[in-house]
Amino acid sequence: MSGRRSSEDGALVALARRFPADFGWGAATSAYQIEGAQRADGRVASIWDTFERIPGAIANGDTGEEACDHYRRWPADLDLMRELGLRAYRFSIAWPRVMGDASPNAGGLDFYDRLVDGLLERGIRPFVTLFHWDLPQHLQDEGGWAAPDAPARFAEYAAAVGGRLGDRVTDWATINEPDIHSFFGHALGIHAPGARDWGLALRVSDALLRAHAAAAEALQARCRREPAVGIVLHLSPIAAASASSADAEAAARADGYQNRWFLDPLFGRPYPADMVAFYAERFGERAAPADTPRLERPDVLYVNYYRRRVVAASSSSPLGFELVRRPKMRFTAMDWEIYPQGLGETLRRVHTDYRPGALVVSENGAAFDDRVEPDGSIADMQRVAFLFDHLAHAADVIADGIPLRGYFVWSLLDNLEWNLGYAMRMGIVHVDHLTQRRTPKASAYWYARLIAAATARG
Repeated sequence: MSGRRSSEDGALVALARRFPADFGWGAATSAYQIEGAQRADGRVASIWDTFERIPGAIANGDTGEEACDHYRRWPADLDLMRELGLRAYRFSIAWPRVMGDASPNAGGLDFYDRLVDGLLERGIRPFVTLFHWDLPQHLQDEGGWAAPDAPARFAEYAAAVGGRLGDRVTDWATINEPDIHSFFGHALGIHAPGARDWGLALRVSDALLRAHAAAAEALQARCRREPAVGIVLHLSPIAAASASSADAEAAARADGYQNRWFLDPLFGRPYPADMVAFYAERFGERAAPADTPRLERPDVLYVNYYRRRVVAASSSSPLGFELVRRPKMRFTAMDWEIYPQGLGETLRRVHTDYRPGALVVSENGAAFDDRVEPDGSIADMQRVAFLFDHLAHAADVIADGIPLRGYFVWSLLDNLEWNLGYAMRMGIVHVDHLTQRRTPKASAYWYARLIAAATARG
């Protein structure tokens, strides 16, 4: 056993040495998934508070009423982050907690004030995401992201948060995964607000990009320390299921849907012409945006990477493609293909095609069937292997001269995994949702040793 542990530690140290000493090692969460306290200190309802009450909307009838109770337990959670050696923490602000019905809510802003101060006191760099899908319900009642003034309302919110935290926070992301919020929430109906309208989803995707631009401008104006403002994109390499022309076309369409539809405008290009034509033909001439928003290049591009998508042509799908499960591949508990090299493929493709000034992996992780042993330990070795393999490809990217500045594991805590509820555990820290007890898994200790080894050089 000692020989095996020595070999494992040697591989860990060798991996750690492949990263620069100032690399940003972190973990990520989001407000709705961990905070709980849905009615505390002036917080108003979000679209997820409403969605979770629909029978069957969230697996097992789970809700975010308590979640991980982070709103009350945050000092202990920050202590745990320090014990694990995290150098950075990516979290989201709950818009319904900060803005109330119409104006800034002092109680909500005070919470994030304390959180940021607590992070800095523990030597952990805060990375703030403004929108991780929890739109205030009162704004949804007024038209949501399809309302003409939605980007302006988002800018008002960004200004309030930037004005309060921008003397200490320099790392900002405006919107998390606009593709998921647009299409899962407004076309497929499996996320809040639960709409099923492709034309609406495309209008929302356009509004989110415009909101990003408006919020970036507001942050630049209100933050007292120069902000680095980016956006979080959910990107995947796309592979055709076969060599047929139909599958090749389906793969190009899937890439346009998930990747190019958001990357192209962010880097000064029009919406992809092939997707504009396809959406107009499939959903009507008014479905595709009439023009492309004028956007400044983001200071940093945040990339969430989870899996590759293998697609085949399908006449029954609204987008003309379906996902295919490749045989002999490994899969997570969420049935997502484990494809570590896809992280490198994604980062190289973005660097080659768009040349962002800086890249950060803002989410990467997996759900597995973690088992609590009789002694209370959780030996999630599948997750350890997952993280090792993905980070090895991240190191390859850095060696190639691509400006990758940080990596955030998803997630710090076992949380409410949106419509999948609490059954899908993606944390490196186990949470007993009956007692709220936190137990670091083997992956947490492995990650802590990696960070220590990577930052020990000087």
